[in-house]
Order: sequence, then structure tokens, then C-alpha cells
Amino acid sequence: MQRELDRRLSQVDELVAERESLLARLEELDSQIAAAGGPAGPGRPRKVSGRRTRSAGRARGTGVGRKRPKNSMSLAEAMQKLLRNKTMSVTEIASAVQKAGYRTNAENFRTIVNQTLIKDDRFKKVARGQYTAA
Repeated sequence: MQRELDRRLSQVDELVAERESLLARLEELDSQIAAAGGPAGPGRPRKVSGRRTRSAGRARGTGVGRKRPKNSMSLAEAMQKLLRNKTMSVTEIASAVQKAGYRTNAENFRTIVNQTLIKDDRFKKVARGQYTAA
């Protein structure tokens, strides 16, 4: 029975070592993909064992994510400037704000514009789907 336990423990150690080398290879591939301009990988799977694998001096968070664009003014400020003395629809506002130079990475920018119109007191609903600056 002891021999079987020893065999299984050594097998576990081998599997853990193999997993660690595969994870290191995945991290290396993710960094090469990110350096080439590709999307960041799905990340490292959650560790199950309590052993530390990262050396103490190694930095955390080396993955490259999507960068948030810097704008000179907030979305609400840009919309307020655009809607001064005008009435527009949500879709018109979204495209006009972007044409005016507001940068975004949002796939659903129209929805974000709509939420801003609803929650911000600087905007007034004139008719169904039509907004102006308050």
C-alpha cells in the first residue's frame, strides 16, 4: 500500500512539473502574440495547488490588454457641447461625437451614449428618442 502511495505521489509531482512547463510556454506564446499586435490570451488558468510557481522578483501582470483611449473631455462634456441649441437622436449624437474627435473602443457606443443621456441632468428628452442640452 505504501508503494502505491509513493508511486501516485511521484506521478503527481511529474504532472505538476509538466503543467508548470506548459503554462510557462503559454505565457511565452501570449507575450509573443501581444508583441506582434494580436489579442491578449485568455490568461492563466486558476491554480489549484498551494505551491508558488512565480519567482519572488518576477513582476505580475505582464499581459497586454486593450488600451483605453484618452480624450480631452468626458463623453458627457462632448455631448453637451454638441447638443447646445440642437435636438438630435441617440444614433446621430453617437456618430457626431465620434466625428468631433471623441475616441472610444466600445462595440456598443450608441448604448453608452443613451445611458449618458438618461442619467445625466445636463440633457433633456424632447421627444421619443430626441435629446437636447438642458
